[in-house]
Amino acid sequence: MNWIYFIGRILLMPIYKLLFFFRVNGKENLPKEGAYIICSNHLSNHDPVFLGLALRRQLYFMAKAELFKNRFLASLIRTLGAFPVERGAGDGKAINEAEQIVKDGKLLGIFIEGTRSKTGEFLRPKSGAAIIAQQMQVPVIPVCITPKNQKIKVFRKVTISIGKPMTPQQLGLENGSGTEYRNASRMIMAEIQKMRENDRK
Repeated sequence: MNWIYFIGRILLMPIYKLLFFFRVNGKENLPKEGAYIICSNHLSNHDPVFLGLALRRQLYFMAKAELFKNRFLASLIRTLGAFPVERGAGDGKAINEAEQIVKDGKLLGIFIEGTRSKTGEFLRPKSGAAIIAQQMQVPVIPVCITPKNQKIKVFRKVTISIGKPMTPQQLGLENGSGTEYRNASRMIMAEIQKMRENDRK
């Protein structure tokens, strides 16, 4: 964890606890070391911060390329672990960077829906996380961000739940076919849905 990321966590933790009353479940499911893909749902621009605060290891994220047009902002978010991806363009450079993060034994963060849900309901999962999991033979850890009343708003409770790692074998990723990727993505999303149901009880 670099020093800017570390200081950012210290500064933002009390602010986010005050504004969103956020809590974290399942901290014990995140191993202290080793490469994993953190696979989460996506509701707001606050989500990378929620995940950064919930996980005690630095998280490296794919972020939309538009955020990197401003040099200052690009430098800052790169320092915080983000790297650009051209959405919907089959960005080979971003995939290579993601694979390098995994090779280095770090945490790769991917929003499985590919974009934010405007309603709070789950969107259809994309296959990117499953593809990297199969190609790099790295486990996926499902994470669910659950706000009170569907949408993230100030002074509404937000729960972040961390699920147990799912290996490529458990996800049925053997041959790397399109069908396997789709089925694995649905399995990951199903675990995220289970956590939401539990967190709303």
